[in-house]
Amino acid sequence: MNKKILIVEDDLAIVDSIQLLLESEGYNVHAITDADKVTSIKDICPDVILLDIWMSGQDGRNTAKYLKSQNETKTIPIIMVSASKDIEKSAKDSGADDFIAKPFDMEALLSKITKHVN
Repeated sequence: MNKKILIVEDDLAIVDSIQLLLESEGYNVHAITDADKVTSIKDICPDVILLDIWMSGQDGRNTAKYLKSQNETKTIPIIMVSASKDIEKSAKDSGADDFIAKPFDMEALLSKITKHVN
C-alpha cells in the first residue's frame, strides 16, 4: 500500500511542487491549505505530516503540539517546514520529529520523508 503524506501549507505553489514530486515517487498525497482544518487529519491517517510553521495567521508550532497531544495523531511523524532561522528550535519545542528549512532541496525533503515512513 502507498504511504500517505499530508502537506499542511498555505502556499499553493509549494503544495503543487511537493505534491508532484511525492506523487512521482509513489506517495499518496493529501494537502490542507487551511490550518483550521488540521483536525480533519484523523480521516486521512497520514504516515507523515509536512507542516508549515506560518499559515494564514496560524502558528504551526501550536498545531504540532496539538497533534502530539492527541492519542490518534501523537505517533505520526511531523516534519516542520519554515523559512524561519530558528526552525530547529521551533521544531524541537513543538514536539515535531524533524524539520527542513525553506527554500529546501527536493532530494533533502525526499530523504527526510523516506527516513520517517520506514
